[in-house]
Amino acid sequence: MNGTERVAAAPVRRYLRRMKRVWWWVPAAAAVAMACASTEDPANRPNLNGTGGVAATDGGGLPEGGGGCDPGSGASSGSGASSGSGASSGCGATGSGGSGGEADAGPPQCDDSLKRCQQEFSYPDSGETSVELRGSFAANGWDVGVPLTKNGSTWSATVEIPYAQEIQYKFVLDGASWVTDPQNPNTVNDGQGGLNSVLAPVSCASWSCVPPVTGNFDWRDSILYFVFVDRFLNGDTKNDGAPISQVEAAAAYKGGDWAGVRQKISEGYFTDLGVNTLWLTAPMDNPDAAGIGTDGKYYSAYHGYWPENLDQPESRFGTLAELQALVTEAHAAGLRVILDYAMNHVYISSPVYQNHKGWFWLLDENGKHCVCGEGCGWEGADGKRCWFRDYLPDFNFTIKEARDFSVNNAVQWIKDTGIDGFRLDAVKHIEDAWVTDLRARVKAEIEPTSGEHFYMVGETFTGNRDDIKYYVDPVNKLDGQFDFPLRAQIVATLLIRSSPLTELEKFLATNDNFYGAGVMSTFVGNHDVPRSIHFAEDSPMWGNEWADGKDRAWQNQPALPGNLAPFERLNDAYTLIFTLKGVPLLYYGDEIAMAGAGDPDNRRQMQWSGLSAGQNLVLSHIKALTKIRADHPALRRGTRTPLSSGTDTIAYRMQYNGDDLIVVINRGDGPANVGNLPAGSFTDLLGGGAVSGPSVSVPARSSMVLVAK
Repeated sequence: MNGTERVAAAPVRRYLRRMKRVWWWVPAAAAVAMACASTEDPANRPNLNGTGGVAATDGGGLPEGGGGCDPGSGASSGSGASSGSGASSGCGATGSGGSGGEADAGPPQCDDSLKRCQQEFSYPDSGETSVELRGSFAANGWDVGVPLTKNGSTWSATVEIPYAQEIQYKFVLDGASWVTDPQNPNTVNDGQGGLNSVLAPVSCASWSCVPPVTGNFDWRDSILYFVFVDRFLNGDTKNDGAPISQVEAAAAYKGGDWAGVRQKISEGYFTDLGVNTLWLTAPMDNPDAAGIGTDGKYYSAYHGYWPENLDQPESRFGTLAELQALVTEAHAAGLRVILDYAMNHVYISSPVYQNHKGWFWLLDENGKHCVCGEGCGWEGADGKRCWFRDYLPDFNFTIKEARDFSVNNAVQWIKDTGIDGFRLDAVKHIEDAWVTDLRARVKAEIEPTSGEHFYMVGETFTGNRDDIKYYVDPVNKLDGQFDFPLRAQIVATLLIRSSPLTELEKFLATNDNFYGAGVMSTFVGNHDVPRSIHFAEDSPMWGNEWADGKDRAWQNQPALPGNLAPFERLNDAYTLIFTLKGVPLLYYGDEIAMAGAGDPDNRRQMQWSGLSAGQNLVLSHIKALTKIRADHPALRRGTRTPLSSGTDTIAYRMQYNGDDLIVVINRGDGPANVGNLPAGSFTDLLGGGAVSGPSVSVPARSSMVLVAK
């Protein structure tokens, strides 16, 4: 969540400054109250300790500390954190300074069973028209072959193989004849009266990591769409409920519900868009009450982050039967569903708090009124026990009974709904044992029944990669987290254009394998930051990539740009995330470049008609990218090789088991020649045209995804 779901502390003036082209720096005493009237999650506010920091980009600091909340979200007023005057309405966290360092060099760390090596296989040409590799190198390796490419008198392909495991394989010639490797004398009986070639176990010095895969779905193939339920579509006006007094329209319930989501599933909206996973806002019952943010505005619990009755669905969204039907219908349409789950706290009237106050941290103890950012800090031990607001009691998960109750509740929601994963909120504000307990229960009780891996992704709103990485452990903790440091680089380099693309390439080089076997989620926009289109304007509305946009959240709200250039820049940012590993996220409305400042203005009702030329341009681009990504495993699983980078251009290659693509982006306002590409003829999968290497001319503010003819 962001500043409005958490309802933060009193405004604290803070100043951040950035040293040009050094690591992010924040004074040790700096504090920030990141807006939140609702309480999403102080784990969402950028914090900059440790050795995994993000390189500085454009001269602004970034908010530190916890995370989002939800009424009011930001630390900055004006043009980003560098010129902000403190929190305006929300809840964020206090940061604790320090400088980020370079990411560790060398291969990522993971269990040997998850390590993969690159191995070249070759076959001498004897006039064949095609040669394909089949074998035990992949779960489906005997059924789905890897095509070899002819170069002179040799066919060859580089293939990802398991670390330190014997591989059996054969070549398939001209689609019909299965033969052993004439260059490898090692064979074994194939059980069919013939032989397989055998490659002895390979223990490579440089490896990649893959996630554990259970069942038929690999979460690296997911494209995630965040359905902010209340703002998406009102499918049943009978569950709208009465207005909540004191709450202005922007922070009030708008009537969106599960019936509206089901309607769009039925209409094929998500399928046509090319996404295959839906993230729905938290389903638990919230109070019909108003909460005041540090911006002095009242908010409703439309975001879902004030859970009151943990075993009941939010009546304004629908019934449990409707949620179950939504999941069933999504599955029938080839869509997976993950639910937002808020476990850090409950609303003060919640029965679990009223009946078990000993399961919660005390609000007043040892002379402290322990509200995050007020009597207590957002970090360290305080960050585990502070209340986001004085009406949001914080679970004490050091108490086993409290932890068991909460984990039982999470598991019951999985069992009751049949969902496929969780987005877990405020992870760094709870005890690690809660996460490990949930993972153990899921492995013991859910996956054996579903036959599929249950995906768990967390949100830690920070620029510190070490803090994010701490929770990424697909075996025991989280499968991944949202990649906020990458998002900051994308906004700074491709949208605001405050740093050259050489800086983006430097970051990518350290980020490609930083999270090991984790399946991270990449994104450009979400519910805690201003809508991305405004960073991409000719004169960016905010000049700092971490700006929260609160200065225009309630008045002087932005409209869409009138020219096409900002939409073209936004398309370039989407090209990047859809051609890198990870789970690309689309926040509702970002597929049409909706306008909006900070929370709550970034949560306007979904626009279903009247699209501008620029909006249609983005929508068409997104649909093209989702298809290209689905067609090419190199974009989902591949190894990235940098080809070139300059002030306005970047080019890289994605390769996986014979699938080979080149991505070229030009952010400049004029055409650019991009060199150092492979020679040969290529088809641009985005534009449909034909080009030839080793250099290509890329039009202004555009990108290409090239495949060899």
